[in-house]
Parts: sequence; structure tokens; C-alpha cells
Amino acid sequence: MRYGYWMPVFGGWLRNVDDEQMQASWEYVKRLAQRSEEIGFDLSLVAELNLNDIKGVDAPSLDAWSTAAALTSVTKTLELMVAVRPTFHNPALLAKQAANIDRIGGGNRLSLNVVSSWWAGEAKKYGVQFDEHDDRYARTAEWLEIVDKLWRADHFSFSGKYYNLEDAIMQPKPIKKPIIYAGGESEKAKDTIARLCDAYVMHGDAPERVKEKIEDMRHRREKLNLSPMIYGVAGYTIVRNKAEEAKKEIERITDVKQSAAGYGNYKDWLANTKLEQQVSLEDYSVSNRGLRSGLIGTPAQVGDKVGEFERAGVDLLLLQCSPQFEEMERFSEAVIRKSDAAQQL
Repeated sequence: MRYGYWMPVFGGWLRNVDDEQMQASWEYVKRLAQRSEEIGFDLSLVAELNLNDIKGVDAPSLDAWSTAAALTSVTKTLELMVAVRPTFHNPALLAKQAANIDRIGGGNRLSLNVVSSWWAGEAKKYGVQFDEHDDRYARTAEWLEIVDKLWRADHFSFSGKYYNLEDAIMQPKPIKKPIIYAGGESEKAKDTIARLCDAYVMHGDAPERVKEKIEDMRHRREKLNLSPMIYGVAGYTIVRNKAEEAKKEIERITDVKQSAAGYGNYKDWLANTKLEQQVSLEDYSVSNRGLRSGLIGTPAQVGDKVGEFERAGVDLLLLQCSPQFEEMERFSEAVIRKSDAAQQL
């Protein structure tokens, strides 16, 4: 199992807790990234939104790509999975930026998390085209084809519905082609991901449900005669010495106040996202349905749950926690280091 975490570029993950003691600042994310390497984490997902959907649109949020480039230069082993939304990035220019960051990190440390935009209000505020759901994935398919070709070859042209290139050239190329991660639950999303991506990332869910999703995606890949994918799942983690302490923390973070600033775009998000399961307001209090993964309890309970995910076919856990610096230390001590020690025996 590889262990990743969401970089807190929004200043936290809880929509009903105003101050999580995790500043949306360069100083905080730099400190977190450098320490995460030391305690056994492999990867960090740097999300991309120009507005803050967790703490409210007036709250600060860090830019994903400049933050990732800076983090690459101050870390040594950490993989930076950077979110990118095709509607906000010209594919040829993004391919160029990604190749440069890949080289800054020495190769094999940059990956992309391709996300189809869901927030119509954000697009309007930034003057960006907002496509309807299936159109977003049609655009994404063209976008991915262009990026992949630019990383592999020069002097090619492309004519599509959304993009047109003539005699495209990009140098230098990445040292190694970055892994393309993507997530989605609609049929259009899953078909696009199966055809064009290297890895499938899922919202939080129970291991048995995740196993069903992995088997479905494996079947789609086999029909296309494509190689196996990498599978990742999100999860919110709470590790405590006693189960009662973990339960008390859940009660604290899910005490949703509908007047919280982050509640403002709840209906917008639901209206523009096609999900397989109904999302409750309690689910929404912690982003990415993280509580459904069940990574909560004593070190033994959380370790057992990690094992269930591993047996289900999961390769990567993408964790959220709060306050993040302190809770990641706790998770490392209780789960990662114990797992490493057991493997050495």
C-alpha cells in the first residue's frame, strides 16, 4: 500500500469547523510536505480550485500549479499529484508546464489528477467556459490526447471540436511520462477514464463497495485490451487510543451548521455532479465522502481497515485529517511505521 494525502490548500477539510489550525499558506504546506517524506508518506494530491469551497468563497486558497512547482523544488521523494481541469488550462501550455516541473523534480515525481469542472459559479467568476456534464468529458478526451502526444512526439497537428494545433512542438519532454489519475462515477466518466487514464481514484467508500468499482474498471480495461490500472481511494482518518475517543471526534466534526460559509455551494455541487450514491449533508461536512472509508478508531482497527482496502485491490490511500500536521504524525506512528516494521520481520 502507498500512502498519500490531500495537501490542505484550502486551509482544512471540515465545512463546519472555521479554524482547523492549518493555514492556507506556503509556509504551512512546505513544512507539511517536507515532514511527510520523513514519516513515510509517498504522495500528495494538490487540489485545484480558484475559490475555496470548504471555507467559503471569500476565504484564501492556494494555486495548485505554482504550489506544486515550489514543493517539487523543496522535497526529494514526494510524488506531487496535481489536479488540473481542462476548461481552465490550454492542453499544450499545460503539457509544457508539467514537463518542466517533472524535470525540476528529477523525473517520476509529477502526476496529474484530471478533473472535470463541476462549479459553475467559480467558472463564471473567472470568465471560463462551463460545459455541461457530457461535454466536459468530451473536452477532456481531446485534452488528454493532445497532452499525451506532446509528451511523446513533435511536429503533429490536431483538429477537434474544442482544440486545434498546427505542427506542435514541445521541448524538453518529461523525463518520464507522468501518470494520469482521474475519478468519476457517471458512465461517461468511467468510459473516458478506462480508455485514456493510467489510474482511477475514488471517493471514500467501504472496502466491499470499492472492490466492486475496481472490478468494474478492470472489466472495462480488459475489453479495451489495456494494461491494469492503479487504484486509489480517499479517506478521512481519525486514530485514537480508545474507540470512544474516535467516536467523540466524529461527533465534533459532523455537527453541521447550515450557516457555515462552505455550505454556500452545496446545491451547486450536487446539481453539476453525477454520483452513484446519494450524498447526505453529514457526508458533505467532510469533503470527498472521506468518513465512508471507515479509517477511524484505534490503531489496530484502522490498520485492519487498511488491510481490507489492500485486499480489495487498492494501491493508494489518499488521506485527509485535521489538524493535518498533528494527525498525519499520529497516523504514521500507528499505521505506516507498524506496517513497515511488520514487513521487515
